[in-house]
Amino acid sequence: MPCTAVAMVAGIGPVDLPPASAPRTITAIAVSAGGNGPVKLYKNPNCYCCDLYARYLEESGLKVEMVDTTDMASIKQKYSVPEKLEGCHTAVVEGYVVEGLVPAQFVQKMFKEHLAIRGIALPGMPVGTPGMPGAKPSPLDVYTLDSSSPPKVFASF
Repeated sequence: MPCTAVAMVAGIGPVDLPPASAPRTITAIAVSAGGNGPVKLYKNPNCYCCDLYARYLEESGLKVEMVDTTDMASIKQKYSVPEKLEGCHTAVVEGYVVEGLVPAQFVQKMFKEHLAIRGIALPGMPVGTPGMPGAKPSPLDVYTLDSSSPPKVFASF
């Protein structure tokens, strides 16, 4: 199913996102602002951890636009997030999808490395991540979102 969403890219304006099934080649448009572009965060209006995560991203230097929706399933489908990698919210920033409570350092790493992937994901709502207070019980993995291959570990923390 083609993605018809439009993303606002810092300093450039609206750009069409490619279909999730299309081969992904990162261009200057996708990484033009070095990972400091606006983040569009789709979330359930009753999810407090998403509010905390948005505040965390803002404190990390990113501008966040929150979009409340009670139909997160359609958002995840629109951005081709595999069910096993779903988190509580879906963000789109500079042409990438960031699924779940991914620490800002890994979002920045994705931009810095100019990766040819659709995005990254931290499945579930693990305790000890940004937006989910508490002690992390064990190391967690952040996975790549890439339609051409099974998910790979992008980073662990």
